[in-house]
Amino acid sequence: MIFSEHRDIPMDQVLALYRANGWSAANRPDQLMNALKHSHSLISAWIEDRLVGLGNAISDGYLVVYYPILPEYQGQGIGAAILARLKENYTGFHQHILVADGRAIEFYNKNGFQRAGNTQSMWIYSGKDHS
Repeated sequence: MIFSEHRDIPMDQVLALYRANGWSAANRPDQLMNALKHSHSLISAWIEDRLVGLGNAISDGYLVVYYPILPEYQGQGIGAAILARLKENYTGFHQHILVADGRAIEFYNKNGFQRAGNTQSMWIYSGKDHS
C-alpha cells in the first residue's frame, strides 16, 4: 500500500472509485477533479497502479477542518490510515468536523469522532445517493 499527497490522480480512477461507492459527484467529473485538486489536503491510497482509497480535507487553514473520506476496501485499515494522516495535518485545530451517514458513522466513531452535542446535519443537495 502506498499513500500519496500528489494531486495528479487520473480522472478515470477517481470516477471509478466514486461510482463504486454510488456517489453522485461522479456525475460532475470536472467539478469533482477541481474540488480534489484545490482541497486543503488530499491523501490517496494505491495498490500498485490502482487507486483504492481517497480522502480530502476542506479547511479554512487555521481553525476548522472538514473530513470527507471515501471508504473503499473497508475493513482493511485503508480508510483509518488515510484519516490518521489527515488528522496529523490538523493537530491542534480547535474543531474537526465531518458529516457521516449510514455505515460511515460507526467507522468515524471508531476513529475518535462523536456526535456534536445536539447538532443535526442539514443541506441543500441535488444528489440522490443519500436518503
